[in-house]
Amino acid sequence: MSDITASMKAEESKKATKKKDDVDPSFNMDELRELADLVDDHGLTEFEFENENIRVRISKMTAAPGLQAAPAAAAQSASVAPTTGSTSPAEAAPSVEPESDLYKIPSPIVGTYYSAPGPDKDPYVSIGSQVSAETVVCIVEAMKLMNEIQAETTGVVAEIYVENGQPVEYGQPLFGIKK
Repeated sequence: MSDITASMKAEESKKATKKKDDVDPSFNMDELRELADLVDDHGLTEFEFENENIRVRISKMTAAPGLQAAPAAAAQSASVAPTTGSTSPAEAAPSVEPESDLYKIPSPIVGTYYSAPGPDKDPYVSIGSQVSAETVVCIVEAMKLMNEIQAETTGVVAEIYVENGQPVEYGQPLFGIKK
């Protein structure tokens, strides 16, 4: 009788295993689209879900730095346009024109922007600072690692797009360099 009992237990174990294996571990495309829409609706840039059957990771890609800056430049030029006769067109033109000529230094990673090596230290650069390709312009902290960001070009710092301690995204412009 013990052989019969053992074989019955083995069969039950196989059935239980088979039921687990019969579970379809994949989402269908409609479910994936719904999940992506939810992530988009809530403004998330990244979402990950995992259980014993499936792992799903959704991540939004950001536009290239040049593409991101174009709408911002258009919005800035619209806000700089004079609304009264007190500002001459010659005064408005320099603030709009140089923006398009600037080399943008993008953030190479997601993290927190720091303008100086420490809270009691002077910033690496400020508007008007001369930089070369090897000049460290800031730090972006990611996962407790301090990553020094270099200018990668020669010129003068014309714009600083972020504030100290501000979170930054991959590809987000940090500085505008006038060559």
